[in-house]
Amino acid sequence: MPVVFLMLASISIFTTAGIVLILVTDSIHFFSDVPIKDFFSTRLAPLNAKNPEFGILPLINGTLFTSLIAMAVAIPVGLTAAIFLSEFASEKIRRVVKPIMEVLAGIPTIVYGFFAYSFVTPILMTLIPNLGAKNVISPGIVMGIMIIPMVASLSEDAMSSVPKAMREGAYGLGSTKLEVTLKVVIPAAISGILASFVLAISRAIGETMIVAIASGSSKNFTFDLTQSMQTMTGYIVEFTSGDAASGTTGYYSLYAVGLLLFLFTMLMNLVAQYVSRKFREEY
Repeated sequence: MPVVFLMLASISIFTTAGIVLILVTDSIHFFSDVPIKDFFSTRLAPLNAKNPEFGILPLINGTLFTSLIAMAVAIPVGLTAAIFLSEFASEKIRRVVKPIMEVLAGIPTIVYGFFAYSFVTPILMTLIPNLGAKNVISPGIVMGIMIIPMVASLSEDAMSSVPKAMREGAYGLGSTKLEVTLKVVIPAAISGILASFVLAISRAIGETMIVAIASGSSKNFTFDLTQSMQTMTGYIVEFTSGDAASGTTGYYSLYAVGLLLFLFTMLMNLVAQYVSRKFREEY
């Protein structure tokens, strides 16, 4: 049985190694045709027949903006919900509210995409006159709504695992429930809370359908959130729909973008592990 368990546990390792191998080998084909300095540029026109350009900065720009907007929505709302469920709600309310909130995580992302495009965007257009039909704000907000259950559920689990003795000691010193939550429970559970933030950010960066539908496919390098931008995942969706023939530079650009997306996610997780260990040592 130890051998069987080892083989099963090794599946994820071999799968990850295979993914990295494919990304690296096909990215080498891309960088043999496109210099790295041209890859990290602001000009992106992969379907230009005469002079195709493969600058990644417009895609990085769109990905960061949508992810930041999503986290600006998900972190405060999700953390507040977690505090309520862990410290203020009764057991009866917790059993009802938490499953209802987690239903949001089971809705298909394509439904969220159409929700952002057909419902949220028209509302925002009445509030922001210059907002385009495809923009960054709407998918960012809806992505934030989508990952609220992830932040709330994981943060609530981390806070619920804090020993009751720590709370009772703070109450014995005259602390209020809010003071116990902010000064005892959250610092003690900070490593788990940070882990929920990182998972949520990774989920936002890797989201595909919402941004593909509501953010558009504009490849301009801009900081105007009211206009259309394309994310790295949106670019992959566009090209895998049949625009890039197999073996072309545009085809191999998909793997270069995928490799950069993988590196972003890995770096973020490494930083999160370091921060979590540091806070765990302090508390």
